[in-house]
Amino acid sequence: MSGWLTPEEWTAVRLSLLVATTATFCSLPFGAAIAYALARWRFPGKFALDAVIHLPLIMPPVVTGYLLLVLFGRRGPIGSFLADTFGIVLSFRWTGAALACAVMGFPLLVRAIRLSIEAVDRKLEEAAGALGANPVWVFAVVTLPLCLPGIIAGMILCFAKAMGEFGATITFVSNIPGETQTLPSAIYTFTQIPGGEGGAMRLTLISIGLSVAALLLSEWFSRAVAKRIAIE
Repeated sequence: MSGWLTPEEWTAVRLSLLVATTATFCSLPFGAAIAYALARWRFPGKFALDAVIHLPLIMPPVVTGYLLLVLFGRRGPIGSFLADTFGIVLSFRWTGAALACAVMGFPLLVRAIRLSIEAVDRKLEEAAGALGANPVWVFAVVTLPLCLPGIIAGMILCFAKAMGEFGATITFVSNIPGETQTLPSAIYTFTQIPGGEGGAMRLTLISIGLSVAALLLSEWFSRAVAKRIAIE
């Protein structure tokens, strides 16, 4: 692939994979915890939390990116705290791109995991509890294995969303080659320069291939969930 792509294009592909992978795995523990809370618990503000989680799906990505810049920018309340306390700067860094992608993919991750948890038969968990298992053990040996395909499907959807994210990313961390220029922003750049059609087409084909592969994997895991539930 390195012979087909120019070094600049290959850098954009590698950076996109790094950003999407980081966004997916960093989102997973938080997404799983929130999905479990929404699926199994009743608490004040549950509806509001659910709405906030899904807000990036309906809000313009540029608005999400601007809010991230206000909050996590060098002078933002969270960004200045992270920079002054831990030396972590997110704005105009690839880590900031990962944060923007994580925020945009988070609703898909939470939704997939929540649906898989809700599909688990509560009688199986109650039976394990009646046999003396504590809640943590019940979750580890009953709930988690049954909803694992849904968790993996959610990770795939989050990864695919992160690979295609553009508006929030370019607003929060700009379009810096080698640092924050992911596949979508690289394609945008190629469309703005004379003679860039070839590079834009090559990166577009790679994006389509990755998206199709993610959708096929997600569909395969969704069918695995349905099959498992039907058997039980």
